[in-house]
Amino acid sequence: MINRRGLLTGAALVAGAAAFLPAKAKDMKIDPKTIPDYEKWRLSDKEWKERLPGDAYAVLRKEATERPWTSALNEEKRKGTFACAGCGYDLFPSDKKFDSGTGWPSFFDHTPNALETKTDFRLIAPRTEYHCARCGGHQGHVFNDGPSPTGLRYCNNGVALTFKPA
Repeated sequence: MINRRGLLTGAALVAGAAAFLPAKAKDMKIDPKTIPDYEKWRLSDKEWKERLPGDAYAVLRKEATERPWTSALNEEKRKGTFACAGCGYDLFPSDKKFDSGTGWPSFFDHTPNALETKTDFRLIAPRTEYHCARCGGHQGHVFNDGPSPTGLRYCNNGVALTFKPA
């Protein structure tokens, strides 16, 4: 439906916005049996709060978003691996990182079986949100405006990552 201001509303908004969801990034879950130490990372909210600094806790466990241009990892260019700040699980090899100009570390692909996705409706229009497959920590959102060969941009919160140099 279109309202009197000419804006899509209700089901029409959701249907129209679905065209912007990355085709390769549909809601997906990884088989826990394929993830090393999966059960070890089933922590309570209280345990996560004690384990993580406040900003990392807000992003990883409460799905907050850090301000752009605040993470030193945005400028990280060394060879290595970007891992989940919650559990240390390898998420992105450094050769998959690119400068998106968005102010957040961005990647065009990830380590196989490292991420799970779900549809997020917090901004009304649906977006594809992704999480660490091992601990479930929120990392960011994936969009269809990345470089070849995938055409995807995994836009990651820097505070949700650590960097392990090669």
